[in-house]
Amino acid sequence: MAMNWPTFFTRLGSAIVFSVIMMAGLLWNKWAFAALASLILVLCLREYFRLMKIVDAEAGWSGWLAPAIIITSLAWLWLSFFTYNYYLLPWVGLLFFPVLILMCTALSKKTAIRAGMYALGGMLYILLPMILLLQLRFISLVIPLALVLMIWMNDTMAYITGSFIGKTPFSEISPKKTWEGTAGGAIFTIAGGAIWGHYSHYYNMTDWMVLALFASVAGTAGDLLKSKIKRMAGVKDSGNIMPGHGGALDRFDSLLAATPFAFCYAYFFMPPVHVAIF
Repeated sequence: MAMNWPTFFTRLGSAIVFSVIMMAGLLWNKWAFAALASLILVLCLREYFRLMKIVDAEAGWSGWLAPAIIITSLAWLWLSFFTYNYYLLPWVGLLFFPVLILMCTALSKKTAIRAGMYALGGMLYILLPMILLLQLRFISLVIPLALVLMIWMNDTMAYITGSFIGKTPFSEISPKKTWEGTAGGAIFTIAGGAIWGHYSHYYNMTDWMVLALFASVAGTAGDLLKSKIKRMAGVKDSGNIMPGHGGALDRFDSLLAATPFAFCYAYFFMPPVHVAIF
């Protein structure tokens, strides 16, 4: 697969602007971080429900159901922001399930279950990772920051490696991916995690290599899941907010898949560490 330089520079320009916004949200303070997570949540859920309506137009979608689920998810996200307690968080979140059930029962019996499953799927697919990303921020700012950077490295190096030496298709779901590019992205990302761990004062090399593994493997799986949803809907991109990258789901699919794994590892093996940025 030859390097498409115009596409590469378009993606690079969008990525630079996107990186500035992401870094500002990640590094400024916890309120900016929560605002950034809220923006990602709303954009991704909006695109998810748009795709689901295309995939199953007979699921009984009404004009108010998707916005209501998005608002409910946003409230849940901010409630988790003020909770700070991993043990209380699931129980507090259960308060929202009766709201979800009431929303779906307002539809006809024939379609309420299907619409409810799509709504629950969106909350598990998008809301849960964003809540866990906030909780990672409370363990240590450096963890979500490193996870985002590792995902970017994996995507970039997989694209570059695949462009130069990629020959073997990785999956029918995403024809442009190759085994060579996927392996190259993972190798460079894990090596980058090892280098960071060697020089970093926060945690050890093994921790960062494990997070890099999640970023590359789970991140790639998340990309394939998003690609499968798009193929089912018959669309090229989930949206068009970023030239060369598509929509919010196109940009954050890997982060959504990698965050739950990163959180589980960090919760058990990476004790809270305060990081002074400024």
